[in-house]
Amino acid sequence: MTKILLVEDSKFLRLATERALTRAGYDVITAADGEEALKKARENLPNLVLLDLLLPKVTGTDVLKALKKDPTTAGIAVVVLTGMSQRNEDWLRRDGAFGFLGKSELALDKGADALLAAVADFVRPLQLEVPARAAHGG
Repeated sequence: MTKILLVEDSKFLRLATERALTRAGYDVITAADGEEALKKARENLPNLVLLDLLLPKVTGTDVLKALKKDPTTAGIAVVVLTGMSQRNEDWLRRDGAFGFLGKSELALDKGADALLAAVADFVRPLQLEVPARAAHGG
């Protein structure tokens, strides 16, 4: 089962995203701040991290850099989940981001289909399992 660490400080977004991913068949671990994200990434070694950038304690950018510097977590694919503009994609990739996902593109208020499709698009190239429920839009 594909294990995802979801790092999001907004309780609403964290719970909505976690619920959608779990229902789709992913194994989901959550963190509400950057410090907790680093701890949980090292403890759980997820296949994929969905990382918000604007986090308390340790910023998402610093979490990304720390994950990529640590040999234990360097191989984990990190997808930056942010409300910031896509102009930041180049520097995020230089810092080690595997991908970029704008929160506005997900339209979580309209259901989970866009989120599940986007996550599946990141999971497939990693040759990880896309749960059947996620592949069909939840």
